Amino acid sequence: MARGSLITSTAATTIEVVRAVDRLDAATPCAEFDVRALAEHLLTWGPSLAGAGRKESVPPREGVRVGDDWADEVEAQVREVAEAWSDEAAWSGTTHMGGPTEMPADLVGGMVLVELLVHGWDLGRASGQRPEWDDDVLEFALDEVAKTADQGRAMGVYGAEVVVPDGASTVDRVLGLTGRDPGWRP
Repeated sequence: MARGSLITSTAATTIEVVRAVDRLDAATPCAEFDVRALAEHLLTWGPSLAGAGRKESVPPREGVRVGDDWADEVEAQVREVAEAWSDEAAWSGTTHMGGPTEMPADLVGGMVLVELLVHGWDLGRASGQRPEWDDDVLEFALDEVAKTADQGRAMGVYGAEVVVPDGASTVDRVLGLTGRDPGWRP
């Protein structure tokens, strides 16, 4: 499956999850965020992630606060990100992620896909859902996280690795590498 299709598929599952979340104050597996703060995080960084797919340097939004229509806002932002990265040209050359530093576009695209998947999982678990992604998406995400996990931990983006048992599912392996406990419950 082409990378643009992978991100479109990832976004579709994440949007389904967002639509089924019913409490903004629910805890998430992402320790520093409840659902409201995680939605605000997605809306803060979404324009930068979409801009990166269009090869534009777009700063993160400041002062984002979600209201009653938060799910519509998050859905629109996730769709914009997926649209920008659905073009295979987005994955070539270099791009910016909200700042002046150029980065390999395929690295940023992988980070964007993982961001949508992991935060979709966070929102799903916060609301008692068990989101599922295509095997192609999960294998791609695992490869991307494996390449960047140490750097992500050094930057504070990922927590300490959560060791998962041999034979764990691909999604559990992705989650463990990002510092999430696949068995987390609200």
